[in-house]
Amino acid sequence: MSTDETYEHVYTGSETNVQYLQELYKEQGISSRVRNDFDSGLRAGFGGGLRGQILLFVDKNHFPEADKIARTTFPEDFKNG
Repeated sequence: MSTDETYEHVYTGSETNVQYLQELYKEQGISSRVRNDFDSGLRAGFGGGLRGQILLFVDKNHFPEADKIARTTFPEDFKNG
């Protein structure tokens, strides 16, 4: 996945929250992808990321709408930014 070119990071949180957001995005026609650095690091034999913290990326063209959905759905996760 080339997240730097096509996708933009919109949210980091639990797998449950990320799956919920993906469903909301799907309903709005927003393409999304996930990245789990912790699991990837374990498979590769080295540490990386934090357990339980999944990164969610959306198509850059839909970032403003996706960001608004994430901030509305989980406002407590955006208190510092």
